[in-house]
Amino acid sequence: MLPPLLLINGYAATGADWDPTFLAELERSHRVIHPDNRGVGEMPLGDAELTVEAMAADMEMLLDREGIARVPVVGWSMGGFVAQALALRAPERVAALALIATDPGGAAAVPAAPEVWQRLVDHSGTPREQATRLIDLLFPPPQAEAIDAEFGEVVAAARGALSPVTLRAQEAAMEAWHREEQPPPGGDAPPTLVLHGGADVVIPPTNAAALLARWPTATTELFEGAGHAVMAQEPQRVAAAIQAHCAVFTRT
Repeated sequence: MLPPLLLINGYAATGADWDPTFLAELERSHRVIHPDNRGVGEMPLGDAELTVEAMAADMEMLLDREGIARVPVVGWSMGGFVAQALALRAPERVAALALIATDPGGAAAVPAAPEVWQRLVDHSGTPREQATRLIDLLFPPPQAEAIDAEFGEVVAAARGALSPVTLRAQEAAMEAWHREEQPPPGGDAPPTLVLHGGADVVIPPTNAAALLARWPTATTELFEGAGHAVMAQEPQRVAAAIQAHCAVFTRT
């Protein structure tokens, strides 16, 4: 049986929204668990406040239900916030950590330009118009137009299925992550791989250096010309980097 790997998605994304080539590459070496975050897909939002810490607690409960004591954890964007929070609250559960296009939170995080953030959280217009705005942020201009033409309707359908209440709750959770200082990792912090697109405007690539400074023994790989959805632009390369990292640090 293949070893498990926990894959945590980002803002406005369900566990089913991963790039299929990227997911298929990871599934060559791991049993990939890619759950919904609270409030999206099959997961109800509930009445409690949605925070990064709460989403990390959900992931820990998922590992308990699956009977998994220790697992490599991969998080993209907001999912990277959740992955870090899980590694902080339960470092013994995280065999290795891979952070894709994310930041360390608090004052160390380098924010997006205000106009980029406003476009990201803009709920106005039709789902198709929202899809175009999102694709323009996730991919650099040479690719965004072609991706919008081919997949814009699919993205629009997914966007239309999302609850505005959940989106606002996720936005508040991300704002709190950047407003509040995160506790430093301890000596039992997992080995960390930082992957970032060099053309990312949502979470600027300078955050890779901030993550390197934060996580002991961290290493990084920059994908020049790739945007925020780097794993969809470079699925084989990103998956290979994660697989190599996991192979080294999860050997028994």
